[in-house]
Amino acid sequence: MNNISFAVQNMKEYMQKGLVQNMDEKKKQEYEKYVKEVTPTHNLGLQMLKAFLVGGIICTIGQFILNYATNTMGLDKQTAGSWCSLILVLLSVILTGFNIYPGIVKWGGAGALVPITGFANSVAAPAIEFKKEGQVFGVGCKIFTIAGPVILYGIFSSWVLGAGYYIGKCFGWF
Repeated sequence: MNNISFAVQNMKEYMQKGLVQNMDEKKKQEYEKYVKEVTPTHNLGLQMLKAFLVGGIICTIGQFILNYATNTMGLDKQTAGSWCSLILVLLSVILTGFNIYPGIVKWGGAGALVPITGFANSVAAPAIEFKKEGQVFGVGCKIFTIAGPVILYGIFSSWVLGAGYYIGKCFGWF
């Protein structure tokens, strides 16, 4: 929840409870008008279309790389898929470094954040942002600020599932 909507919600709760007694009616109306002016409005259909277009373009680029590696370079599907992932991550990091990918994310929303390129952006962006603080305390400490929890919970979940599978194999459940 952003700060503005949080403030509006708190103000409404205070008004309902009668905690705002000193504020006269004119100030309340002015505040509500201000909140309406600064609260961004979103067109859900347009946002979904933009996300679909951006995600579709990223996936089309990935499919082109996959087809090129398979058909032209003669790679097997698994190797071509690895190259496709590497190239998409590389492109995302380069675009993040040149401050182009954040603009794509702002316009395309989830369409740019969900594919593998969004994950690469979430790792590269904090590293670039905090590089002025040095290699250890800047890049080293901040590189996994956003992606770190995803990696942590992914590894932990796979460990738990692996341990459960091992126990199940020992008891003949699997």
